[in-house]
Amino acid sequence: MVTARVAEKDQEKHRVTLDCQAVNQRGEVVISGTAEVIAPTEKISRERVTLPEIKLLEKGRQYRHLIDMSQNLHPILTAVVHPVETTSLLAAHEAAEANLIIPVLIGPETKIRAAAEQAQIDISQFDKVYTEHSHQAAERAVAMARERKVEALMKGSLHADELMHFVDGDQGLRTARRMSHVSAMEVPGFPRPLFITDTALNVSPTVLDKRDIVQNAIDLAHALGLREPKVAILSAEETVSPKLKSSFDAAVLCKMADRGQITGGVLDGPLGYDVAVSEAAARTKRVVSPVAGNADILLVQDLEVGTMLVKQLQYMSDAQIADLVIGARVPVIVSSRTDNMLARLGSCALALLLVRRKEIRESSSGPAEFEN
Repeated sequence: MVTARVAEKDQEKHRVTLDCQAVNQRGEVVISGTAEVIAPTEKISRERVTLPEIKLLEKGRQYRHLIDMSQNLHPILTAVVHPVETTSLLAAHEAAEANLIIPVLIGPETKIRAAAEQAQIDISQFDKVYTEHSHQAAERAVAMARERKVEALMKGSLHADELMHFVDGDQGLRTARRMSHVSAMEVPGFPRPLFITDTALNVSPTVLDKRDIVQNAIDLAHALGLREPKVAILSAEETVSPKLKSSFDAAVLCKMADRGQITGGVLDGPLGYDVAVSEAAARTKRVVSPVAGNADILLVQDLEVGTMLVKQLQYMSDAQIADLVIGARVPVIVSSRTDNMLARLGSCALALLLVRRKEIRESSSGPAEFEN
């Protein structure tokens, strides 16, 4: 609600001072101040017009919602791999403070302690496993996950490829399903989070790979409370064309969903990006679909397309990203060095919700079978 109250009048200069205030739906003042305006000297009358609705959207609200959803859950025991820089160590510390993870710091002792001293944080309450270098830290963290000593992995100050080399190795964390990466995007002005996949792991996935990528994303959406997420399989146009592999893959994936090979979501494709996210574009192009304009999950053709789409949203639309690798025995939190703290906490909240939902599912149907 927006109010303006007359505080002062200057009859000679025809000036009016207004006390202005905007209050959100929780009764919190989000904008306040004074405005001096020139008052008209004669009455002005105009026809009433309907003004567009204005919404003040708080940046980071989706990630705060994720964190709120996880507050009643027990934090996950998380191996933080090679946290030898202040950014990664601070992220683990803040996630622990938010009751999202219980960190186990794995890496060289001197570098971890130096980072803690520079960040001015106390790490005495965290368990630690000291190694000589990042390779050894990644290998030990994966071994701890295989032994069920930790429930998740969190990338520290090493490249994601180095960590994933051990996660996806012969003695890694593979399951019967292919691993994939999901970017949970909060885009300013967009009414819901967008889950874009795969943007960092599978370079040129086959249609069978995409089946697993879609199912992984659907399972993650279920953990966040989306009962039947809508999946848009992106292509350059909305018709199947022999010139576009993405459109053929979309047709196959939709038929796989019809036959029960992909479950728990509503799939449609091929769909252009505009049609997937905009109801107005869908109407203009006369695309009738339960997914068009309402997509929760966007499946891209390959890693290059996904990476460019995510970076475009991040740098041109000020979007924030929470990153997670799923489909392994445990989720892998792979936040980028450019992500802010709230997005990093959002990634931890995603992992926590996914792990605890899996526990509930397994307790009702029995433990899942892992395959190498």
